Amino acid sequence: MENHNQEYSRPASNAGGFFVGLLLGGAIGSGAMLLLAPQSGKKTRAQLRHQGLDLRDQVVESVEDAVTQARGQAHRITTGVQRQTKKLQQRGQDMLDEQKEAVSEFVEAEKTAAHNISSG
Repeated sequence: MENHNQEYSRPASNAGGFFVGLLLGGAIGSGAMLLLAPQSGKKTRAQLRHQGLDLRDQVVESVEDAVTQARGQAHRITTGVQRQTKKLQQRGQDMLDEQKEAVSEFVEAEKTAAHNISSG
C-alpha cells in the first residue's frame, strides 16, 4: 500500500513544481520586458494620445468631406428636380393653351354656324 500512496503523491509534487516554474518564468519575463521596453510608459501614453488625436482629426476630416459631398449631391438633385418641374409646368401650360385655342375655335365655329342658321 505504501507504493500506492507514493504514486499519488508524486503527481501532486510535479504539479507544484510546474506552478512554481510558471510563476518564476512569469516573473523573469516581466523583468525582462521592463528592462528591454523601447520607451517609458509615460512616453508610450503620450504617443498613444498623439495618435488618438491624429486619428480623431482624420475622422473629422473624412466626415466633413462626406458631408460636403452629400450637400453637393443634394444640390445637384434639387437643381435637377427644379428643372424637371419647370419643364413639366411649361408642358402643362402649353397643353392648356392648346386646349383653350381648340375650345375657342370650336366656339367660334359654333357661333358662325348658329349665325348662318339664323341668317339663312
